[in-house]
Amino acid sequence: MTHGEGVTYSSAGVDIAAGDRAVDLMKAWVSKTRRAETYGDLGGFAGLFDASALKSYRRPLLATSTDGVGTKVAIAQRMDVHDTIGFDLVGMVVDDLVVCGAEPLFMTDYIACGQVVPERIAALVKGVAQACVTAGCTLSGGETAEHPGLLKPDEYDIAGAATGVVEADQMLGPEHVQPGDVVVAMASTGLHSNGYSLVRHVMFEIAGWTLERYVPVLGRTLGEELLEPTRVYARDCLELARAAKVHAMAHVTGGGLAANLARVLPDHTSARIDRSTWTPQPVFELVGELGAISQTELERTLNMGIGMIAVVPSDAVDTALAILTDRGTPAWVVGEIVSGDGTVHLHGAYAS
Repeated sequence: MTHGEGVTYSSAGVDIAAGDRAVDLMKAWVSKTRRAETYGDLGGFAGLFDASALKSYRRPLLATSTDGVGTKVAIAQRMDVHDTIGFDLVGMVVDDLVVCGAEPLFMTDYIACGQVVPERIAALVKGVAQACVTAGCTLSGGETAEHPGLLKPDEYDIAGAATGVVEADQMLGPEHVQPGDVVVAMASTGLHSNGYSLVRHVMFEIAGWTLERYVPVLGRTLGEELLEPTRVYARDCLELARAAKVHAMAHVTGGGLAANLARVLPDHTSARIDRSTWTPQPVFELVGELGAISQTELERTLNMGIGMIAVVPSDAVDTALAILTDRGTPAWVVGEIVSGDGTVHLHGAYAS
């Protein structure tokens, strides 16, 4: 055994004191997410949730989802702006829950980094916490892991998992979808969190652009556009399911509109989507032009301006649109469900 100073965990690259400082900085933000069912305080070995709150359910089904933000974190790191990426994380996780009708209850996050910079970690968690408030769920715990030698000092990745609940006989899904239903689209804020490996390749390697470049068609810098937070649809979708008849929902993420809508179609139906009902934001056309990317490739990689889909019966369309409009979420009829083979067909040209 070596006596004296010797090697320490800190000298090996892991700063426990910095981690403790990060926790102190984030506590106030995490406390803002607290739901009435949350039990205990931040800092325990596990986050606790009072399950007796579910006793009013006849047959509660727990839903769980996990996801990350992908290579969008590279944009945040290059811009040194870290307090918005949390909205991307929460949006990716909780909006996968609500499509089955589940209310998000609690969420945990995981941050792996090359070096714990307390202010940076606190900014990341601040964004997660703010988005949890938007979604109506508790941030019940998390982990920050320092990985020197595996990640560079300014590098990090972030992921999360959430749990929600839905009454069994109120669960949304393909079994309710039928010919004659109407497809309602909810606008995205832009790229959201998918396709960034393609976007980064086009913008930086092919076009040679920088994040600081002002892009007139975007009305802001490239970096500001690429870091635009993901819209969190959770409460919009839950209110829609509560106040209007909804058969299914689809979160438009990796794979684009067609692939994700197809996930909620029974085999005997197809969806016809009319491109002329909306105009994708300029960033989508910009990526396509700079990279000489086909429309087919864009549509199966990016959301093209639609972040969430609801499939409703025809007599619920007006109510659905009114609810979403009142909540500030742009929405419109984008297509219909017809007899078919479980596929999605996009037709027409985008509105100019």
